[in-house]
Amino acid sequence: MKKSILSFILALAATLTATAQIKVEVSETVELMAILARTAGNREYNKDMAGQYTKDTEAWFAPYKQHATVVCFQSLHNQYGISYDAVMSMAIHLDIDGGRIKFLGEQSDLEKRWKDVDIADFIDKLNTFYTDTRFHDFYEQHRTFYEEGLKAYEANVMNYFHQEWYARFYGTAPTDRFRIVIGFTCGGGNYGPSRQLPGQPREVYAICGYYINPQTGKPYGEGADMAATLIHEFNHSFVNPLLNNKANASMIATTGQKLRKLSAYAMERQAYADWQTVVNESIVRAAVILYMLDQGFDQKQVLNELANQVCCNFNWMPELVASLRYYAANRDQYPTLNDYYPEIARCLSKYIEDEVGRMQNALK
Repeated sequence: MKKSILSFILALAATLTATAQIKVEVSETVELMAILARTAGNREYNKDMAGQYTKDTEAWFAPYKQHATVVCFQSLHNQYGISYDAVMSMAIHLDIDGGRIKFLGEQSDLEKRWKDVDIADFIDKLNTFYTDTRFHDFYEQHRTFYEEGLKAYEANVMNYFHQEWYARFYGTAPTDRFRIVIGFTCGGGNYGPSRQLPGQPREVYAICGYYINPQTGKPYGEGADMAATLIHEFNHSFVNPLLNNKANASMIATTGQKLRKLSAYAMERQAYADWQTVVNESIVRAAVILYMLDQGFDQKQVLNELANQVCCNFNWMPELVASLRYYAANRDQYPTLNDYYPEIARCLSKYIEDEVGRMQNALK
């Protein structure tokens, strides 16, 4: 009886989310933080992949590379490692009202690298940068460009995205609000921050980098490849909370530490600094492949996605994908992915055992 009720609730949730079309957005605060990071020299925001927009950005903001706010941000980068997703975490916690920037939420909601930063002082400096650079004028002058980029993303990518899959696969009705933002200064970078404002649903963002395809001269690459990134980011909102469960964390901690050690150099290069991130990224990446299989993606596309994960040194991906396929085929036994978490831990532990054994055999 309980399963029947749960199935009904999930089916209803899937129907409701399917009818709630997600609008692809541009965000002035996302552009502001990305351009500040670019002007400060953060390499991940200096990939120069947006054609004329990149040239316009450089021409407008290059004179401000010694601005006090830019120097402050460089100090935050050097002292606290404010980069990559930490930049976007701040971006979604900002609002611009009457030409003034204000901080939304609590400092504890930000990515952990912000925890020792004087937020009030940073916001004061950010307002100075916003005013001195005439940032809003720059943003408004590129409004047509942004709108064309959003339309291209809608046409090329969104038909691959099916929000109702998440409730069905994870066995958990979504309570979060999904938001898709194009980061026109993010280049090849993609980020999945979230925020919880008082009295509002938790908002989960997929901030997807914009780039010009050098082969076609048009925005973005092949739609299915772009969709994989979008699918990836929203998986985090279901996967990451599972590790907040102390029982799950306890059973997989040692395995996660060993996984990261096996690929430490590659994980550091991808800014995955701890075992928790490696575990979550592993499950998310495997879930993307399950999504592609469920939604009838071309077999070659699915195989390429799996190969890409192995190339990123997630060498245990074939075993983890096989394990999640078993979960998907046995939902009566495992109604939710949380119920299946012990099997994920066992799968990854066995991979480590087999890998260590293989290395030991080579030395006999």
